[in-house]
Amino acid sequence: MKHIFQNIEASIKRGEKLLAVLIDPDKMELDSLANSMVKLNTSRATHVFVGGSTVDDFKTDDLIKALKGLTDLPVLIFPGDVSQLSSYADGLLFLSLVSGRNPEYLIGKQVEAVSILRAMDLEIIPTGYVLIENGKETAVERVTQTQPLSRNNIQHIVDTAKASELLGMSCIYLEAGSGAIEPISSTIIKAVKKELQIPLIVGGGISSKQQLDNAYDAGADLVVIGTAFEVDDAFFDDIKSPVSFGHFPKGEK
Repeated sequence: MKHIFQNIEASIKRGEKLLAVLIDPDKMELDSLANSMVKLNTSRATHVFVGGSTVDDFKTDDLIKALKGLTDLPVLIFPGDVSQLSSYADGLLFLSLVSGRNPEYLIGKQVEAVSILRAMDLEIIPTGYVLIENGKETAVERVTQTQPLSRNNIQHIVDTAKASELLGMSCIYLEAGSGAIEPISSTIIKAVKKELQIPLIVGGGISSKQQLDNAYDAGADLVVIGTAFEVDDAFFDDIKSPVSFGHFPKGEK
């Protein structure tokens, strides 16, 4: 799969709204993956993200290998650690936790990853990762020992996202965290989108079609759902797509 980011930009220019399903290797049993992917493949999903804050060794490889036999959608790693890198994926969101001040997750883990990535043929997409408080502590906070940005200080969120763009990030990921009590508000999404010239990804706490549409209407270019897929795959009945929704051509390897 080539030109993933280029295709994302082209889809956005055409006015298409993209949807990624985030699958956590520690929460998805391989035995049930095939049934879940049938619903995903008939939905509006355009990408599959794989990763979690903590994942057992080898689970990422095993999951991605299985996924590649069940979907033609691009599979990208959304890593919580360098141990989650896999040569079986199509691409990697090369995250920097710009909302925190722990140097390990701003640059340290990224430096550690380079020696591994040299041996992998992954499309790497530099991504500014902005964690925003949602009403409860997230796994990202516990693992990275960082604090999320206050949802009440919108200007600080906007400035953090814009600084990431000026530093050369290819896209910004606004994250409320897995199982968030509240998703990112439309007010925040609109304010950030107004400042950016790069794609905006939004995820965390989105568990209904209305919340999905709210994020799109506010300016999200790509929305990520995770917990909704893990606990209620009937959610996909509400977001079936009768036509191609930004899918990439089959056989583009």
